[in-house]
Parts: sequence; structure tokens; C-alpha cells
Amino acid sequence: MPAQDAPPPPPELVALAHAHGVDSTYDPGSGPVPVGARTLVAVLAALGVEAGTPEAVRESMERHLAQAKARLLPPSVVVRAGRRTALDVPADARVSIELEDGGEWTLPAARSHWLPADLPLGRHRLLAVAGERRAEAALIVAPERLDGLRGRSWGFLAQLYSVLSERSWGMGDLGDLAELAQWAGAGLGAGFVQINPLHAALPGVPSDPSPYRPSSRRFADPVHLRVEAVPEYAYLRPGQRGRVEDLARRAGLLRAEVLEHDGLIDRDAVWTLKCEALELLHRAPRGVGREAAYRAYVRREGAWLEKYAVWSALAEAHGSDWHAWPKGLRRPDSPHVTLAGGELADRVEFHRWLAWQVDEQLGQAQQAAERAGMTVGLIHDLAVGVHPNGADAWALQDVLATGISTGAPPDAFNAHGQDWGLPPWRPDALAAAGYAPYAELLRSAARHAGALRIDHVMGLFRLWWVPEGHRPTEGAYVRYDAEAMLGVLALEAHRAGTAVIGEDLGTVEPGVREVLAARGILGTSVLWFERDWQAKGEILPPARWRADCLATLTTHDLPSTAARLSGEHVELRHRLGLLARALGEEQAEAAAELADWRTELTRLGLLARDEPLDPQALHRFLLATPAELVGVWLPDTVGDPRPQNLPGTWDQYPNWRLPVADAAGQPLTLDRLAAAPGTAALASVLAGLNRAEDGADAVPAEDGGSTGPTGAALPAPVPASHRTTAPGTAPATAPATAPAAVPATGPEG
Repeated sequence: MPAQDAPPPPPELVALAHAHGVDSTYDPGSGPVPVGARTLVAVLAALGVEAGTPEAVRESMERHLAQAKARLLPPSVVVRAGRRTALDVPADARVSIELEDGGEWTLPAARSHWLPADLPLGRHRLLAVAGERRAEAALIVAPERLDGLRGRSWGFLAQLYSVLSERSWGMGDLGDLAELAQWAGAGLGAGFVQINPLHAALPGVPSDPSPYRPSSRRFADPVHLRVEAVPEYAYLRPGQRGRVEDLARRAGLLRAEVLEHDGLIDRDAVWTLKCEALELLHRAPRGVGREAAYRAYVRREGAWLEKYAVWSALAEAHGSDWHAWPKGLRRPDSPHVTLAGGELADRVEFHRWLAWQVDEQLGQAQQAAERAGMTVGLIHDLAVGVHPNGADAWALQDVLATGISTGAPPDAFNAHGQDWGLPPWRPDALAAAGYAPYAELLRSAARHAGALRIDHVMGLFRLWWVPEGHRPTEGAYVRYDAEAMLGVLALEAHRAGTAVIGEDLGTVEPGVREVLAARGILGTSVLWFERDWQAKGEILPPARWRADCLATLTTHDLPSTAARLSGEHVELRHRLGLLARALGEEQAEAAAELADWRTELTRLGLLARDEPLDPQALHRFLLATPAELVGVWLPDTVGDPRPQNLPGTWDQYPNWRLPVADAAGQPLTLDRLAAAPGTAALASVLAGLNRAEDGADAVPAEDGGSTGPTGAALPAPVPASHRTTAPGTAPATAPATAPAAVPATGPEG
């Protein structure tokens, strides 16, 4: 693969790029490729570094070195509890620490260059004085490792909008989520329900249905509210109640269109009805207790809530792209914004109230999961970024890179690379802010979660930056302080009592999975990609799977299991013109893959020779692995052949708009899904996981394993010291020198 552009960047530019954490090469799987000079200049410009001429490069490097020499403290210091940490300060420096609880520590002068190991967890302030120089920095003390889960468990992976009940207003809502969790937990013994991101979408008609390009990751979308569950619903005046009931009847028509007439989920139509109903509920009087709870929420959420509510009101007045607003409204700290917010005070207040309602119903859904006996509960999904025109991009423009989009470099699956259209964090600005915006985001995401899924977790280490006006192939990797990013994540997750799952599919840099595992962060393993890439790509035996992962058959942007078993996934891509090879070649490869799995499952005693290859057998394989979590794609329980998202398509396929349906494509309500025979059959297989954990179903087998739900001997997990491949290195991707086993996926998946 050729260099991005010629000639290659001069050594001085490369040195400046490295000084600011910008890689000058990348590896698509066939060896290092130089990043072009034009790209390096553009990426450095987004970091506030001038590099357009040789003189500018020289001056920027001199400035960088001078600033580093003059600096007494870095802008942020992130350390691990229980470790002494070296601090690079002059020998005569006096160092003190202001603890977040108001306490203060003063370090002995002779030992001020070491931070003690017994610092308490938290966000503190570090102060240093050396002669005439004085400096302050954020000091974040994080746990060494997150606590482990309470044993193994299985659960459902669901797209909430697709799970409708007879009470839904045309799409699945938070009331349906609570119902799903109660049924799965109390009825089936599931330990969790993982759902798509519920982030606030960019307003506008038509709206973007993808949950991975939100307006805000900090606040959830009020379209997910169950209107009748708002407490003030009970106190509506008769005329208001009648109007809301009329809106509910109209919403019933939307629901019927989806469930009975093969219609697509229409978020815009749903929101039009819900918004009017919620405006009526907002006008209903609140009791003193409810009012106090609301005011406490507003205080807790602080400035970010205010900016979000103001942006939402301004978007109603001026459109959802803040770049096109009147100039005085394009920065949240502008006096014009303050004036406009006052003029729109009623709408600002409405959007504050909506955020509170969503927060309350999210909390109620997690409480329902806990009451149902779920060991984990809800697993919320944190998207990798936000829409450049949305609320967070407006509110956080000082810590997001301007004129940059995240994406993925060219690789063996996509020679053109990917541009996801999401502005990335600026690592320098994030450190200067003490990682506070990142911490607030994590705190909010984890508040009502038993576990938090981090989309594209590799982005905590590096992200592919694509400058505006450049092709996706003309990008560069920008490094983040992974120790700091992981430390802040560990602290917020620890305080919330939340586990963390990293989505680490695609191209993963060597060592990343090991670092994540050492911090107690689980990975994601998909059955079809678990191959031993150091042994001709053979299926990885169950005992050699990593334990610290969520194991599953598929995800939201991969074929459903029914489609993979029937070959429909190849046919679909053929009909849409998405195949890179001839149809016959693709079908032959898919058939060979299924034959491999039939042979392996038969060899392990998980499938009889005369049995069809089915989801139950494949899930028995997952149960035979040591994976801590086993995820079941909810549509797989009823044989739904349709993917929820088909990467590479926009209007050719109804991405993110399909309800869960049976094998014939007939949409199902949650009640009908729960009663389906396939659901009960699959749940009976998965119930063996919990029985094996408590010893009720674990029968010794001759090979040292245990007997699974069908009586077949399940291979015993191999101790880490006996593995021929280190945990996390073989699953999901090949080594850096070989093509990845699964293509990198963007924010649409």
C-alpha cells in the first residue's frame, strides 16, 4: 500500500508530530505506511500547533521544549492507589495535596518527588512550589483494578427501540426495558440485559436513526420515555387527560403499523406525539417532594445540563446545526447565549425537566432488573463520539478537535478506510481540563448501569484522525494518555459499582487487550471470529477462550444467527450490491465456515451427527468457554433473519428501524416473544450456566471437564500458565502483522 502522499514528511516534522502524540506511520496489516506531510500538518493544526512551513515547525518545536522545561507540574496527574508514584519536580519543591473531602496532605520536603501509596481514591488537587514558581494540577487516584463480577451469567443483547409491547407508542421505551428485564431475570434467570446507546439524538426531520451518532452522550433521549409512567400523569386535569389519551390512541396506530402492517419504526412520528403529551405533563403541578427531587437533580447535573437545555431550546429556534446559528450563539459562554436562553426560558426549563424524567425512568429500569434477581442488571452502551452539529459538540468545543473526524485506517477488509464523522477528544485539552468532561460523561453513563459497554475501547489508547477535506486514507493515529483515560474510567466505574466491557473488535494494537484485562475491563468475543491465527486460522477451542469477556454469536451490525445458518446474509448483501467477490465464492466460503463449526461441535459432543446446526448448539459452545458473560442476541430467540444494521448502507436498507420479528418476518410484541417456543428452548440451554456455577449440574467428566446441558462433556478451562496463546491475543483479531479477523466498525455499528 503506497504512502499517503509524496514526498515523505521531513524528519523535523515527524519529530514535532511525535512530540505531540501523533504517529507518523500506520500498519494496515502489510507493513508500516508513512503518513503524508499534508496530513501531519493538518492534524497538528487541530492540536493548536503550527507546522505549515519549515520555520513554523522549528519554532513550534522550540516552543514545545521551552514549555516542557518551564513547567513545574503536568496539567493532570493520574496514579493508581497502592503504588508510590514518582513526581518529576525540583528537589527543593514543596508539594501538598488538597483532598476532595477537604483534607490536606503536605509531603516531606526531602521526599516530595514521590506521591505516597496510601493516597485515598478520588479527584484531588496537587500543588507545588519551587522558588518563585507555583503550579497546580488535577490529581486523580484510581483503583488498580475493578472488582470482578459475581460469577458467570448470561443475558440478552437488545436494541430497545425494536422491543415493542402493547403499551409502546410505536417503538420500545423505558417501560418496555423494565418489563424485559423483569421477565428475563425473574422468569429465565438471566443476569443482564445489554441495550443500544440511549443517547439524545440530533433533532430534525428526518432524524438520523443511528444511536451511534448522537447529539449528546451525556443525556438520554426523551423519545424513550413511557408517558404514562410520569408521576404527574395521575394529576392531569380532565381536559389534559383526554388530550393525552387521544395522543396515545394515535400512537397505537403507529404501533399497529409496525406490528401488523410491516411498517418501519418512525422515531420522528413517535416523538411528535410524545412531545405534545410531555408538554402537558410538564405543566401539571408537582408536589413539594417531587419539586425538591427535581431541584436536586438540576444541582447535581450542573453546568452541562444547563448547556444541554439551552442548546435544545436554541435548536428549536435556529435548527440543529449550531455552526449555522447567528455568530453570537455559536459559543456557550457568549453573552448572546445568556440573553437568548433568558428569552427562551420556558423551553429551556422544559428540556431540563425532560432530562430529569429520562434519568428517573432509567433508574427505575435498573431497579426493576435488580429486583428480578439479575446479578448485573442493565448494560448501557457508550458511543465512541458525538455528532459534530449536536449539543455536546457545542458545549465541549474547547476539548474536541475542530476540523477532525474519527475513523479507521485502510485495512485488509476496507482499502478505502472509514470516516465516522465524529469529532474526537483533544488529548492536550482533556488533560488541561483535569479530565473533568470525560469523568462527568462516564459518571452519567454508569449511574443507572450494572455494567458499561465502551464502544471502540481501543480509542482510549489511540484514534484515527481524518482532517476535514481529506480522504479516510489520509489520516493519522493520535495517541491518548491511556493510563489516564483508563484511570478515570476505573475511578468512575468503581464509585458507581459498575463493571466495564470494552468493545475490542477489529484492529487491536498489540498489548491493548492485556492492559485492559489487567485493569479488570472485560473484552468482547464473537464466536465466528475466535480463531487461532497462529495455527492456520483454526477454530479456537473453548478452553482457550479468554475468561474476561462477553461472548456472543453476533452483534447489532453483524448477521443474525438465523441468517448466517441459512446463508441469507450473503444473499442480502448480494441483492444490495455489497459483495466484493462473486456470489458463488462468498456462498462457498460461508458454507465452509458452517461445515467447520459442525465438525467442531460434533467433535466436542455438543451436536449429534444427525442434528441440524442451530443456535442452541452454538450457545452450548459459548457455555463451554470460560467467558464470564454470555450474551444472546434477542432476535436469535425467535429466528429473526434480519440484521438491525447493515454497515455500508444508508437508504438501501432500513437500518435501526426494524422491530424484532420471527423467522417469517412477522413482528412480535414482547409478550409474544416471551411465549415463543424458541425462546424457552434457548433459555433452557442457557440455564445450565447458572446451574453449573452453583454445582447443581456440574458432573465430573473423564477429561476433567464438566457435563453440559445435553450431557456432553464440556472442556475444562486451561489455566493461564498452560495456555499456548496469551489471553486476549488470539480472539477476534490477528496479530498486527496479519489481517484482522473482523473489520473495524464505525459508529453506525
